[in-house]
Amino acid sequence: MTTNNDELLRRIRDLEQEVAEWKAKVSKQHYGLVWLEVPESFDEESKNRIPILEEDVELGFSLNDNQPTHILIEGDNYHSLTCLNYTHKNRVDVIYIDPPYNTGKDGFTYRDSRFLDERPNGEAIKGNHPMRHSTWLSFMAKRLRLAEQLLSDTGVIFISIDDNEQANLKLLCDNIFGEQNFIETYIWNSTLRPDNSSPLLRRNAEFILCYGKCKSKIEKFNSIDSESSGMPSLTKAKEKIKEIYFPANTVKTSLPNGTYYAGCKENGRNPQWELLQDVEVNEGIITTELRLKGHSYWATQKKIADELALGTEIWIKSEAFVPYYKKAKKSANRPTKILPVEIVGDGLSANSELNGGIFPEKIFSNPKPSTLIGFLINFIDNPNSIVLDFFAGSGTTMHAVSSLNAKDGGSRQCILCQASEADICRSVTLERNRRVMQGYTNAKGEEVQGLGGSLKFYRTAFVGRNTAREASDADRIDLAARAGCLLALAENTLYETRRAERFQFFTNRHGQHTAIYFSEDYSDFPTFDTHLRSLTGSICIYVFSWGDGTEFAPMFDDLPRATVKSIPQPILDIYKSLNP
Repeated sequence: MTTNNDELLRRIRDLEQEVAEWKAKVSKQHYGLVWLEVPESFDEESKNRIPILEEDVELGFSLNDNQPTHILIEGDNYHSLTCLNYTHKNRVDVIYIDPPYNTGKDGFTYRDSRFLDERPNGEAIKGNHPMRHSTWLSFMAKRLRLAEQLLSDTGVIFISIDDNEQANLKLLCDNIFGEQNFIETYIWNSTLRPDNSSPLLRRNAEFILCYGKCKSKIEKFNSIDSESSGMPSLTKAKEKIKEIYFPANTVKTSLPNGTYYAGCKENGRNPQWELLQDVEVNEGIITTELRLKGHSYWATQKKIADELALGTEIWIKSEAFVPYYKKAKKSANRPTKILPVEIVGDGLSANSELNGGIFPEKIFSNPKPSTLIGFLINFIDNPNSIVLDFFAGSGTTMHAVSSLNAKDGGSRQCILCQASEADICRSVTLERNRRVMQGYTNAKGEEVQGLGGSLKFYRTAFVGRNTAREASDADRIDLAARAGCLLALAENTLYETRRAERFQFFTNRHGQHTAIYFSEDYSDFPTFDTHLRSLTGSICIYVFSWGDGTEFAPMFDDLPRATVKSIPQPILDIYKSLNP
């Protein structure tokens, strides 16, 4: 009984401390979102250790084409994002995520570090859970802060969500990315056949929040081509009055044949147009030069000449002589708030694409259509962009990237992160993209050609101090050698070509190399140096040092294609902790 009482008192003290911290946080926050921070299991798991990545060569695949090599990382996405912050900080162009919506029924679980012994697999967050929103916000905030550091200055993030957390997510993102970097909340028509069982509403849409790392540095989003419709007027009241003219036989009209005389024309409203000289009409054409004066939307004669050259029609419909125009080509418009369902698809098309399409049976619930994610990624006018999804699910984002590359010849590289639970990462995420890239037979027995590309498969692991004993030389060498995988990832040289006890070499298909010497024992350095000098192409060199590594730079002055870099500080810090 005493033990139970002591445990109860300990928990009460812990909760009182958390409440005190929460109150202190509230007192400092004048406006915004406040929640009770809930510790996660990785707080304990990561103590004195750092996450790294280990490649599973057996699960990756390589095609002999010019397509990029994509990355799939299996493990807790907090650890994956931590690793990517060693390798891709400020380098990611587009992030798309489809996180748990926290509906109370979507299987969202939270591994609270205080109760690991009681609930080692995490606790499902039900709709009536008293900490439902706080656990979700704690979970998301930790990951979005890491994601924000990965975005390039012109990078953007898209986040799918529904009504359960949309309002909270918007405030959270305002805090992390900055309210000034909010771009839009897009509306996706998720179902064309909404449920009619509610007496109040029929839900048929979800939201996609979009933020920029630095909105002011984003010049534009790619436009969408659409067929021109209607015949807009050239009148714009806020424009200054100016004179414009059109050459003879270039303006169409509905007016009867005859002569029409100069003067201000009545159109029943303001602003009016003035005909500056008499004109002749014959068989629906103004056969003389047309000179007008009014609040013109087109400001220069060059604009008029350019439009006429493109086939734009100019029309005078009545004796008011208001000029109208009709485009002959498709209009290029920025994306609208409501996404065009005829382009992006809905939930039904996503199910058809994956369940009964790529796979012969239902294998994953509620996927997103690849057309939706491809549409969003293509907002960014960069065919060589790096695209990240750290809630990969069925792997739709990599499928979308592969489709875009096949369509426009781009070299976009995709990085996916997916948890290992329920074997989704291997049986769905990996397998889907293997089929998409290599080709497959669909449920109808039809052969579907592969889109090309290669894939490297990694899993998260830990290195660092073993608290049960003093670190050994083997521990130090193990850390440095396993960190080589991260350094190769940072340089996008993903193929290991040589490994020795104290060094590694990696390369890629573009003839770029990464050379890593990871030991304080430099007895193998001559062998390392000899092999390094036998390489052709650019070389990035990492040499272990207690300093920043630049002291080795003079050794490679005679190699103009070589760059010497320091080992990332987080890796070096742990390495130092192993050496008292």
